[in-house]
Amino acid sequence: MEKTLNRIHPVSDPEATYFLQVSWEKDLGTGFGIILSDGQCAWTGTVSEAEISREAADMEMNREKYVEELKKALIAGEESAGKYNFAVSRDEENMECHFCYERNLKDGSFRLGSLKLQKVLSPAEVVKELIGYCLDCLGRLQAKNEHLQKENERLFSSWSDMEKMLEKSVEAKEELEADLYNRFILVLNEKKAKIRNLQKLLNEAKEAKESAVGAKCTRVSIATTQMATGRENDYDGNTDEESENLTQASLPSAPEQRHSLLGSPDVIDTAPRRKRRQRTAKPAGTGAKKAIHETEVPAKEKPDLVSQKTSDKHLLDVMSLETLENTCL
Repeated sequence: MEKTLNRIHPVSDPEATYFLQVSWEKDLGTGFGIILSDGQCAWTGTVSEAEISREAADMEMNREKYVEELKKALIAGEESAGKYNFAVSRDEENMECHFCYERNLKDGSFRLGSLKLQKVLSPAEVVKELIGYCLDCLGRLQAKNEHLQKENERLFSSWSDMEKMLEKSVEAKEELEADLYNRFILVLNEKKAKIRNLQKLLNEAKEAKESAVGAKCTRVSIATTQMATGRENDYDGNTDEESENLTQASLPSAPEQRHSLLGSPDVIDTAPRRKRRQRTAKPAGTGAKKAIHETEVPAKEKPDLVSQKTSDKHLLDVMSLETLENTCL
C-alpha cells in the first residue's frame, strides 16, 4: 500500500493546520482511504471506486481525467497549492468531520468531492502512526541523499579523472598535429619539387617535339622546292630538244630540195620572177649570214618563237637555192 502525508490549511480556518494522509492500492482510481488529524483529534474515512465513478458522472467529466484531478488535489500537496481548496467542518463533540476538496477557477470553484469522516477513538495511535510514517520517509530520504552524495562524489572523481585524461589527450593531440604538420610540410615540398621537375621535363619534351616538327617541315619544303626546280629544268630541256628536232625535221636535204625545185611545175613560170627579184634582192651571203645569226638565238626562248624562226630560215634557204638555179639556167 502506498501512502502520502501532506499539510493543509482549510479555507474555513486558515490559521489551523491539519495533516492529511491518503493511502491506496495500486491506483487511486480503485479507491482510497483518508486520515485527517489536527494533532489532538483524528478522523478517518474511505472512498470506494463506485463513489469515484458516481462523482465523475455527476460532474459530467471523463473518469480518467477526474482521477487525475484527485491525484493533483490529494497527493501533489504543496506543488498544487493555490489551485485546490479544502474545507473542514466538525460538530461540537468532534465525533464527525465533513471534509470537502475543490478546484479553483478564475470565476469561482467547483467541488471535486466530499465525505464524512468518523472520529478515531485513540487519536494517539494515529498521531504515532503519522510520526512513524514521517520518520520512515525521512530515513528513506536520508538514505537516498547519502546514495546521491556517494554517486555525486563518484561522478566528481570520474569527472576529475576524465578531465585529466582530456588534458593528456589534448596534449597528445597537439603533439600529433605538430608532428603530422611537419611531415606534411616535408611531403608537400617533395611533391612540389617533383611537380616542378615534371613540368620542366614536359616543357623540354614540348620544345624538342616542336624543333623536330620544324626541322621536318623545313626538310619537306626543301625537298619540295628541289623537286619543283628539277621539274622546271626537265621541262626546259625537253622544250629545247623538241625545238631542235622540229628544226631538223623541217629542213629537207639539198638533193631533195633541188629535186623538188626542178620537178615542180611552177619553176618555169616563176623563174623570170625570181630573176627580177634576184636583181633587186640583196646578195645571197647576206641572207645566209642572217640565217646563221638567227640560229644563234638562245635556247631559252619559247618553243613557238624557235619554230617560227626556223620556218623563216627555211624559206630564206629555199629562196637562195631558187636564185642560184635561175642564175645557172
